[in-house]
Amino acid sequence: MTEHEVSTEQQVPLVTLDPHGSDHQGEAARLRELGPVVRVRLPGDVLAWSVTDHRLLSELVADPRVSKDWRNWTAMRRGEIADGWPLIGMVKVTNMVTADGQEHRRLRKLVTETFTPRRVQAMRPRIEQIVGELLDDLPSHADPDGSVDLRLHFAYPVPMRVICELFGVPEHERDRLRILVDNIFRSDLGMDEVARSQVEQYELLARVVQARREEPGNDLTSALVAARERDPDALSEEELVGTLLLMLSAGHETTLSLIVNAVRALLTHPEQHARALAGSAETWAAVVEETLRWDAPIGNFPFRYPLEDIEIAGVTIPAGDAVMAPYSAVGRDTGQHGSDADRFDIDREQARHLSFGHGPHFCLGAPLARLEAAVALPGLFGRYPGLTLARPPEALVPVPSLFSNSVSTLPVHLGEPA
Repeated sequence: MTEHEVSTEQQVPLVTLDPHGSDHQGEAARLRELGPVVRVRLPGDVLAWSVTDHRLLSELVADPRVSKDWRNWTAMRRGEIADGWPLIGMVKVTNMVTADGQEHRRLRKLVTETFTPRRVQAMRPRIEQIVGELLDDLPSHADPDGSVDLRLHFAYPVPMRVICELFGVPEHERDRLRILVDNIFRSDLGMDEVARSQVEQYELLARVVQARREEPGNDLTSALVAARERDPDALSEEELVGTLLLMLSAGHETTLSLIVNAVRALLTHPEQHARALAGSAETWAAVVEETLRWDAPIGNFPFRYPLEDIEIAGVTIPAGDAVMAPYSAVGRDTGQHGSDADRFDIDREQARHLSFGHGPHFCLGAPLARLEAAVALPGLFGRYPGLTLARPPEALVPVPSLFSNSVSTLPVHLGEPA
């Protein structure tokens, strides 16, 4: 991030965010230091706001005067945001995340009717089976130096296999789907690649929808297709594909980064590592929640758009401006999490964090992400209690993204299996 400037608008600090995400937490700390409301410059010289205070962000995301619909973004309406803008795949989509009010409730209801807590909990045996198979295979993926990339061979396939099975994605489509989903979260792609990736995302998922239409199964895509066929007005074809894209991308990327970040946190905090190994299921649940707070899988989340001028901490944000939710910043807000908020501590008394959002748009997939991590982490450390990093922490390369907060590889030495 460059040295901050001062915006001519209301003398608010103006910060250029790093599109490569090379230091999420350092950048988040600097944003907090500059105040509760900061102006940020995104790739392509696009400007937005960032609210770095936990309480103020909680109020903002639940405020009915603030929209999630990108059509309310003034810059979008003016044609200032190109279709090849690197962040467009996180913004200009048609699904429940970008809907308000009755439209949001309509789209969300169709998913919640089938994606129930009972259905999520019923997946535990299958998740345990997937985790066990991947743990069995880990030694076979060792590089010549004996290290294994835990991101590629464990943290990625756990949620990808779970979410693809849940939504009935055929095996032969999954490898390409992973690349296309990763592209959504990257902020370093060129305009042509962004445009091609968007087209291919929808083409691939349209094929999935058609496959489930022709051969329905006990999966959520088949359930959504059936809902559309019962009542075509309940869900358009674009909304169906958009919902599928949302659930597959969010259901994969968040859990992938959560697992990676938790492993990295434990391996760089020996005392916490020891506590986790000696702990119970409740201890591992605490590991998950502390990781979500301390190293949020999604560092920043776009966007909300005030429907009228609103004032936050003495700063007026004009109607139609874009406002970003900086989860990395608010996760270590000392006002919410205490003076030691920068410390990773699985024994701390957990205060509510915002890593799955808040209000009407709270993440539908949060129970599944928590369940997957709660199975994967104790499974991994129970099988390989001598697990160690194969590279110094500072040598790990971040994912090139404003959004995803994690590392591109996580090489480890497994040690002897238990």
